[in-house]
Amino acid sequence: MRYLKQGVIAVGLAALAACGDQTPAENAAENIEAVSENQADTLEQMADNATNEATEQSLENQADATREAGENQAEAVEQKAEADTNGM
Repeated sequence: MRYLKQGVIAVGLAALAACGDQTPAENAAENIEAVSENQADTLEQMADNATNEATEQSLENQADATREAGENQAEAVEQKAEADTNGM
């Protein structure tokens, strides 16, 4: 529930910040990255509060993977939009 709340807040803030000259695909990509960053930050906070090193390392790895997945997904959205635009 906490992740969902933070994700919704991040998406809302990103949407407000994106009111400009960006395409819908760029807005979507920014929202994807914002949500994954927020989730990764939460995982890192959990790692800081972990009681043992194995749990801490696992949470840090999950945070890194979450960031990477968000970046990859955002890039894929942008590339698909570009391909769709160029293909028309």
